[in-house]
Amino acid sequence: MRNKITHEGEIKLGDFSIACYVLEDGRRVLSGRTMQSALKMVDEPADGSRASGSTLDRILKQKSLEPFIYKDREGVHFEPIDCYKGNTKINGFEATILIDICDSFLEARQHINLSSRQQIIAEQCEILVRAFAKVGLIALIDEATGYQYAREKDELQKLIEIYVVEELRPWQKTFPDSYYREIFRLRGWNFTVPGIKRRPGVIGTWTNTLVYKELPEGVLDEIKRLTPKTSSGNYSARLFQSLSDEIGNPHLKNQLTSVIALMQSSDTWDEFIDRFNKVRDRKRGNQQSTQLSLDLSAEDFPEDRDNE
Repeated sequence: MRNKITHEGEIKLGDFSIACYVLEDGRRVLSGRTMQSALKMVDEPADGSRASGSTLDRILKQKSLEPFIYKDREGVHFEPIDCYKGNTKINGFEATILIDICDSFLEARQHINLSSRQQIIAEQCEILVRAFAKVGLIALIDEATGYQYAREKDELQKLIEIYVVEELRPWQKTFPDSYYREIFRLRGWNFTVPGIKRRPGVIGTWTNTLVYKELPEGVLDEIKRLTPKTSSGNYSARLFQSLSDEIGNPHLKNQLTSVIALMQSSDTWDEFIDRFNKVRDRKRGNQQSTQLSLDLSAEDFPEDRDNE
């Protein structure tokens, strides 16, 4: 018996979307191809073309992920469903599979070191789970109160678009590579992939002083208050996420541009600090230099990368 599609639609998620269907037996199904795209599981060869075949299947069978993907699940759990729209066959997956995949990647991220590609997928999973959770709660309230019959047909879809954009924002690149490249150059550190991964947490402390504390008085304290923390006390989001688009972020970017320019015009770390002090004092109207010192030992500070 064919799995006949009776209803179809599209879930819009920022710049991409997932085709979705309801089968004759009531099962909700997502298009395998568009689900892979939403998870950023699309192979992109050097020539820009997209590789054929199920990237999803290959990734789910990676040895490092197996303990998390197949935890309490049979191997057939992630088998695709052949769905039919007329005579056209569509490769789909039950909708809850997407959440299962996201949960597996997020659990894996807590226990193992993910590859760079796996990390990208895990970040995308976190974005999707957060957005769907918000919309799901609203849908439950609407059903419990009866508002689901009064709301517009596409109201939940509009909320998904809003929430996904909100969740994407923390992962947008705010601090450019040039900021870290200049710090590494002035400190005499190797600006290589291994070097960057091992960069001392003191950079977060320096970023507070060089960038955030130069925003209007009280802003740093307020965004620290607004930024959520994990149970262990670490920030679970970037500080700049709490800045407004209209004023906060432009001010942050202007300060970053100024700091990078001072770094680029300096030959040593001490020379940069001296120039930073002069500019800082001039802006504050200080007659005497405050002699800010950032000649700090990395060993004196814990990992503190949440500010960047």
